[in-house]
Amino acid sequence: MSTVTALAILLGSVLLGLLVVEILRRVLTSRPVSRRPLAPPIARRCGKPAFVLAFATGATAGLPPREVLGRFTADIRHALSLIVIASVTWLLIQAAYAATDVALDHLTKIEGDRNVRARRVRTQVMLLRRSSAAIVAIIAASSMLFTFPAVRAVGAGLLASAGIAGIVAGIAAQSTLSNVFAGLQLAFSDALRIDDVIVVKGEWGRIEELTLTYVVMRLWDERRLVLPVSYFAQNSFENWTRHTARVIGTVLLHVDWNVPVEELRTELYRFLREHPLWDQKDWVLQVTDVTPNGLVQLRALMSAHDSASAFDLRCDVREHLVAYIRENHPSTLPRLRTDMDGPNAWSENRSENRA
Repeated sequence: MSTVTALAILLGSVLLGLLVVEILRRVLTSRPVSRRPLAPPIARRCGKPAFVLAFATGATAGLPPREVLGRFTADIRHALSLIVIASVTWLLIQAAYAATDVALDHLTKIEGDRNVRARRVRTQVMLLRRSSAAIVAIIAASSMLFTFPAVRAVGAGLLASAGIAGIVAGIAAQSTLSNVFAGLQLAFSDALRIDDVIVVKGEWGRIEELTLTYVVMRLWDERRLVLPVSYFAQNSFENWTRHTARVIGTVLLHVDWNVPVEELRTELYRFLREHPLWDQKDWVLQVTDVTPNGLVQLRALMSAHDSASAFDLRCDVREHLVAYIRENHPSTLPRLRTDMDGPNAWSENRSENRA
């Protein structure tokens, strides 16, 4: 076989493989097929690994014989086999991600009472697919290493000392393994989910990312707090959306004793009925305390669909009540009383009255 013929066969095999992948990609992105929920994510995620696999497979099938490439034939075939293993692994991982993307997109759109269960399933699916991808990648890397004869020879010796190696590896990877098991524990015990509102170390935020080793928490001011998963398994934290995203907000006011509580209660209810953030469920206005400096403490409670809405609603209620008291009952604003006659005035006045 001449060199020109061998190269023509090689080029034809590669082009044929790439052509097949391109035809499949165009079919998936065509208008009739793209309406199916699984077609767009497969076309988006699997395109690049499929082209790499087609190139490696076509090159392997059309590889010229030894008399054309000479002593480099074995090395080229070995390199192509490594590319095939890597591209197959890449394709499998991306296909699994594409299949789960459909479910995750559907779960993200669920609101209301089913939102808690949807976030739990979403967290578990994301952790499972990451775990599966890691396992597949480890198996693929092992397969690639064992294509080298020297590694296969070393592997027999490693199997003989697997017990000692396992103990050493377990001690070295103790921290990593504890994080992995803690991540699985959090996900399947339903203690922590994606989009949960939590308070950790005095910081309030939402769970943005939950992996097998770390948790990313998006704080209210757009900062990111990154903590190891084992922290949540070993320390206590507040989860405001454990069973439901609904939150009750609190507003405290300190006013004079002359404040008309019943009128304020009526005004609070009128304001809440017209506010879009109130979920039309819980509200109350109560006198909860009498302070030593001669003021009374009013506590207004109101419920909202989630913590962000509750915070905005609390601010609006506080602002409205302060403005209402200032405009309609300015005499009930907080005041400090001072005895101008001194501490002994009462006993002196009592003695004069007796005389």
